This record gives sequence, structure tokens and C-alpha cells, in this order.
Amino acid sequence: MVVPTSSLELLERALERVASPWLLVDRGGSTDLVEPEEAGSDRIVGYLPSVRPELLGDASFRKAHGIRYAYVSGAMANGIGSAEIAEAMGHAGMLGIFGAAGLPIRRVEAAIDRLEGKIPHGFNLIHSPNDPALEGKVAELYLRRGVRLVEASAYLDLTLPVVRYRVRGIDRDASGRVVAPNRVMAKVSRVEVATKFLSPPPERFLNELVKLGEITPDQARLAAEIPMADDLTAEADSGGHTDNQAAVVLIPTMVALRDRLQRQYQFAEAPRIGAAGGFATPWSAAAGFAMGASYLVVGSVNQACVESGTSDLVRKMLAEARQADIAMAPAADMFEMGVKVQVLKRGTMFAMRAAKLHELYRAHDSIAAISPSDRAMLEKTIFKAPLETIWDQTRTYFLERDPSQVDRAEREPKHLMALVFRWYLGQSSHWANAGEVSRAVDYQVWCGPAMAAFNEWVKGSFLERPEERRVATVAKNILYHACVLIRSRTLAAQGVPIPSGIPSLTPISLAEIDRRTVLSD
Repeated sequence: MVVPTSSLELLERALERVASPWLLVDRGGSTDLVEPEEAGSDRIVGYLPSVRPELLGDASFRKAHGIRYAYVSGAMANGIGSAEIAEAMGHAGMLGIFGAAGLPIRRVEAAIDRLEGKIPHGFNLIHSPNDPALEGKVAELYLRRGVRLVEASAYLDLTLPVVRYRVRGIDRDASGRVVAPNRVMAKVSRVEVATKFLSPPPERFLNELVKLGEITPDQARLAAEIPMADDLTAEADSGGHTDNQAAVVLIPTMVALRDRLQRQYQFAEAPRIGAAGGFATPWSAAAGFAMGASYLVVGSVNQACVESGTSDLVRKMLAEARQADIAMAPAADMFEMGVKVQVLKRGTMFAMRAAKLHELYRAHDSIAAISPSDRAMLEKTIFKAPLETIWDQTRTYFLERDPSQVDRAEREPKHLMALVFRWYLGQSSHWANAGEVSRAVDYQVWCGPAMAAFNEWVKGSFLERPEERRVATVAKNILYHACVLIRSRTLAAQGVPIPSGIPSLTPISLAEIDRRTVLSD
């Protein structure tokens, strides 16, 4: 089945008008593409269906969150996932998650003030094994302020704060359905963690909450009828905390796990499975939806957009990232555990310097045990100050935030060393967000390989320029061109050869996307 060369322009136009269905008809041995009303008595040999951006993914996800598109801007810590991003996403019919991790409570509450009651949005709740008190305070803030959606990330296990958030206010409505007012979107990459979020809240935590008087015994029984998470995001090879999983393996694994646990627990509404990590182009988006993702979560490319809470210098660095410009480095929040994050390598020495700090931490029991030459290198090259000065700053910080850390450090020299080393890892992200030019070589910029794929896709288009990158424009181009690609693959599956270069997936303006996603006149 071949569409004549003379019809290639028509083929591309048909693929681009994603809301309009077309027919393949046999006209005396030749194949033509026609609109349905033009088919007449011709024999129909194929069909090009309507595939619109607002119909990709799971309709129940869009309905539950009050959005038009199954597309989420994920939380990026330290406010990189900014209130500006959340607002832009919400106004575009998508969902934005504010990156609360690493921020003081007052900054998180200011974002709540800004976003409250305006648009669909969510806030990040990050697992904090080194600072469980902070995790609890953030969860309590969300409960007190009526934040109804959190993206729970970096969890190694469930904790009391996230369970408390999930079950507070649980009740049964007039129809008898169990209703949990607080929704959890869990971002995970391991089956053992996913299993806990796809199961009911653990009984031990429910019993503890009953003893604390925070829920009633009846509410504890109701909690057994719901999963911990309404939505679970399979996080593949992403920026920041990542297990570098392959999306083509991880997404089907999580879908199968969800189906197995749903058969076991028979929830009234099965949790939905979304996808994150690597989604930055039409090809990856089309693949994610084809594998059964109910929604997509995008991170790295949004950091490169003008609304993100980082600096113009970082946005320029991200716009220049290529496939080999990514590295793994120790994570500030889980430094002692050896957990790593994925970061940008091009233009910064952070990954190498952070790795050196972790190497010294593992090899020594205290700062005093570090050799004079290594200490001199640390003070001159990495910290640019005496280590005593860094400890004084760190001590002052923790005396205000968590004095128990200071008490422990003064008893345990190795813990003091960890806090001093974590000072660099924490500051490196703040230097990047603030655009501190004198510290550019130390910038910690969370970034996955999706950034490089995006840069390659938009090369030569208006989106190649950092100042043109806006989250809604990027998102709608990804979704729209995914629809074009899905339609071309649908034709190919019916035996129609698609010539190289067709369809063109070059980014276009929002106005042009709107024109192409309505039914033809």
C-alpha cells in the first residue's frame, strides 16, 4: 500500500491536523488519503484516526486533578519547580508541583499563599531520613493549610508523616464510598517501595495515629480500603535522585505490579501509573503513553525554562547539554548513605568534587584524621575557607533548624565531618539557583539525559534559545507532536510506508498548535 509521491504534501498535512480523521481508499489500484466525506463509494483500505493531545493518557487522571492534559511538571527541589511554573502549567490545563524540598517552611508557606485556590497544583513532600522532624513539619503544614495533593518523592520506606497526610480526614460519603481528601502522587523506581504505595496504609502506623488521637478507630478501618497513593509515577532515568532505570522496563513492571495488587485488594479505584525520567521529546512521550502511562511527569526540560527557580546562567548551561554531559554525584540529603543524584557535568566540577568529599568521608573517622595535604586542598579548592569557619556556619544553621544535629556532631566527629561536607553539597545548588558567578565551577544542576534529547530535537528551532523556552510552549509541543507521531505509526502499521522526514516534528508556536488541533473547516 503506497501513497503516491504527488500526495506526500497531503500526507504531511493530514498527519499534522491531528483532530481530523482521514481514510485510505483504493482508487483503481492506487491509494489515496481522503477526508471521510470524500470517500464516496471507494473501497476503504485504512484509517487515520483523530489523536488529540487532551485525550492522551488516562481520562480519570485528568478528571481527578481538574486538568485538560495528562501532563505534570514534577517537583524540582529548592524551589526550582517554582510557583511560576505551577501557575503557568495550571493556566495551560496541566498540573505543576511546587519543589518544596530543601526550602525553609516560610518559603513553602509563601508558595501556598500564592497558589491557594487559584489553579490545580500540588506540593512536594520528600523523604528526609537525615531530618525526619522537617518532613513531619512540612506534612503538618500541608494539613493545616489544606494542601490536597502532594508528590511524595525519594521515599525508601513509608513514614508516619506521609501516612498521616494520606488518612487525615478520611470518611465515607453518602453513597458509601471511602473518600480520602488528601491525594498522594508517589514517585518511585523500586518495586519494593512501589508495593507499599500501591497497598493500604500500614496497620502499625494507623494504630499509632489512633493512639495519638489523630484518627479514630473507624477511620483506621476505612484506611484499609484505599491505597497509599492515588497515582504512582514510575521514575526512570531522571535528574536528581534516580536509580537510572530504563523506562521501557520500569513502566510495564509497575503496571503489572499495580494490576496484581489491585486484584488482591480490590480498591474501588485502582491507582494510576504515570511515567517520569527521560520524557522530553515527542518520541519519548508517544512511547510512554503507548506503554500504558496514565500521565507523564517532566522535570529536566522545565528547569531550562524561563519560569524555573534557577538562574539564567544555569538555563544557558542546560541548553548546551549533550548526551555525554551527565554524571552521578553524592546526594546532599542522603550523603552518609551513599545515595547519588544525576547532575550536569558540562561546565561544572561539582560531580568530581562531591565524589572526592564522599571518598574522604568513607576513609576517615573525623576531620582531624584527614591528611594535611588533603585538608589544604579542601580549604583552598572546594570550601575556599578554613574548615573551622565552615563548621561555625553549619553549626549556626542547625542550631536554628535542628539543634539535635549539633549535639550529635559534638559527640561524634564523623557526623561533624558529614555536616561540613554536606555544607558544600547544599550550597552548590543554591549557588546555581542564585547565579553566583564566582562559584560557577561548583554549580550542582540536577539533570537527566532527557535534557540532551530535548536540545537535539529543538536544534534550529525557536526553542533552541533559552529565552524562548516556556513550560506551556514546551509541553504543548511535546504532546502535539506525540500525536502526529502516533498517527504516522498508525498508518505505518497498516502497511503505508512513511518516507524519511515525514512527519516534520519541528517545534511550532502555541497559536499554530491550537490551529492544528481543532477539526478542519
